[in-house]
Amino acid sequence: MAAAASPEATSSDKGGRVPGILGRKVGMTQIYDEAGNVVPVTVVQAGPCDVLQVRTAEKDGYEAVQLGFLDKPRRLASRSERGHVAKLDSKRSKKRSASGVEAVAKAGCEPKRFIREIRGGASDLAVGGKVNVTAMEGVARVDVIGISKGRGFSGAMRRHNFHGQRATHGVKKCHRAVGGTGASAFPSRLFKGKRMAGQYGNQRCTMRNQLVVRIDAEQNLLLIRGAAPGPNGGYLVIKQTNKM
Repeated sequence: MAAAASPEATSSDKGGRVPGILGRKVGMTQIYDEAGNVVPVTVVQAGPCDVLQVRTAEKDGYEAVQLGFLDKPRRLASRSERGHVAKLDSKRSKKRSASGVEAVAKAGCEPKRFIREIRGGASDLAVGGKVNVTAMEGVARVDVIGISKGRGFSGAMRRHNFHGQRATHGVKKCHRAVGGTGASAFPSRLFKGKRMAGQYGNQRCTMRNQLVVRIDAEQNLLLIRGAAPGPNGGYLVIKQTNKM
């Protein structure tokens, strides 16, 4: 099923036009810069990613590239997931090919665990190619997108960083309470967005304009200054920022 891609589209050259790359958070550490200052960095295993689809303005109305990261065992992948990356023989495909309908290009790779579409021009990429961490060379700052750590149902103080009520002068056994939430007789309801207890974390968030400190092409590692959303092992989308 996993046919080899053509040599012309096996990898992205240095400085290739790539809108971003997918990766997985390894953890945080610290390194020293040339001046001897300590720099806290997040280590990201970025790529290699397979190019699954390429969107063009002529055909789709916008430009984007769909990347897949980390192989998924075929026994765990559904038929639709396997058919998304490789050609599967079926009655419908045979009927369409017999009628002269052109088949959609497939990457010819294994099913992927993490698939995301990244907006942006990718004219130098083709379906079946690969994007390595070297594609990020020359990129000074990036946006890191991920799912934050899920902390379950949490109180208002932990969820919204409330400072709590006073510990003296008449405050009795309600130091960590939310306080008044009503709106009196009018309008006799709570407004939407009132900061109260509820689900905390497990949301898509973006760390903007993060500095790329170092690229390790041999181990496919990307060192980004500061923190990245999500737990260790969580999937990330790294894109070149537009906040320069």
